[in-house]
Amino acid sequence: MERIVYLRLRHRLQVKPHEPIVLSDVAQLIADEEVYDKLAKLLLYRVSEEDKNIIIIDVMQVIKQITQSFPDLEIQTVGPTQVIVEVSVKRRKVSLPLFILIWLLLFFGAALTIMNFHEDVSMQEVQLKIYTLITGEVDSRPLIFQIPYSIGLGLGMILFFNHVFKKRINEEPSPLEVEMFNYQMDLDNYVALKENKESMKNIDER
Repeated sequence: MERIVYLRLRHRLQVKPHEPIVLSDVAQLIADEEVYDKLAKLLLYRVSEEDKNIIIIDVMQVIKQITQSFPDLEIQTVGPTQVIVEVSVKRRKVSLPLFILIWLLLFFGAALTIMNFHEDVSMQEVQLKIYTLITGEVDSRPLIFQIPYSIGLGLGMILFFNHVFKKRINEEPSPLEVEMFNYQMDLDNYVALKENKESMKNIDER
């Protein structure tokens, strides 16, 4: 009687250069205790210098290597059909002058964006009219209204991005994190589809 192994590929994996990739790295397994340890240590791939920063491991490749080593096992797969392996390379630390330059560019860029937005929507005129309606007085610089507005604008951005420096305010993801997640998913899908096309092209050439 064939023993059944349930296998679920992980979505993404990060490894170091020249590191061996075993089955337990790329997949979650449910199997009999007597065969689980051997399966978990099954070598699938070894990262070499020829590999770039992204490697795609397909479920068919995984099943093929399992059946070659364990022909009496029946494989049942669930979930993703590919795992994206990212080869992490040591990155150079950003120098302090470059960090300060980038910080200044972002700071003044954000400031100019807010200022231009307020100018486009005539925010100053609106604030002057609101101040006049509330107090009945005309003031060209209603600081009692503008200062709390500026403070509220900063606090609103903190609440919107859900971070105070590196500290998260609550467990909900910020809109920026959601957009970054969607971008990463789209990028992963593109890489996986491109890899499949290149693999099929190589097979056809052979």
